[in-house]
Amino acid sequence: MVGNDIVDLEEAKFTSHWQRPRYLEKIFTETEQQLIKNCTNPFHVVWRLWSMKEAAYKLYVQVNPSQFYSPKSFECKFEFENGNVKYKNFECQIKTSITSKYILSEARLLDDRMTSEVIEFKDKTYKNQSAVLRNALLITLSELYQLSKEDLKFQKSEFNIPTVLCNSVNIHVSLTHHGHFGAYAI
Repeated sequence: MVGNDIVDLEEAKFTSHWQRPRYLEKIFTETEQQLIKNCTNPFHVVWRLWSMKEAAYKLYVQVNPSQFYSPKSFECKFEFENGNVKYKNFECQIKTSITSKYILSEARLLDDRMTSEVIEFKDKTYKNQSAVLRNALLITLSELYQLSKEDLKFQKSEFNIPTVLCNSVNIHVSLTHHGHFGAYAI
């Protein structure tokens, strides 16, 4: 199982309101707020923590199918590209990749290599981005399992959790997109 999240840094500069009063208090724990306040680049730390929380949430709902919004409840810690997130009795490992254009986090139950494939979109239309991302995912899976793309079926559960059906077996996947970037992980 895997969860991932990507933040387009240019998009975040123009569309986010993370500096407005009480925003950080609603999203981040006291420890995370102190980390943001005391660092040299609060913008990057805010979006790294956010992407870690989102990736962990996506993994959590695969393990415990549900839908809810409680980002402050997901507690993040990190050192270099590695991190972990705790939520109640759930804990996962996070790998984060930070470039000049995006921040990408990937969550797994056990420490493992990152498998997310990043795509830069030409079109910012949400529906088109989703279609491009799904198609790229199915092509990768068809090559990985040496199957025809038509043998794979992308589906979402009642809780919007994506999987790919392959020979009656569900393959856990994660997809994310924001601004000009998207990524999928297997």
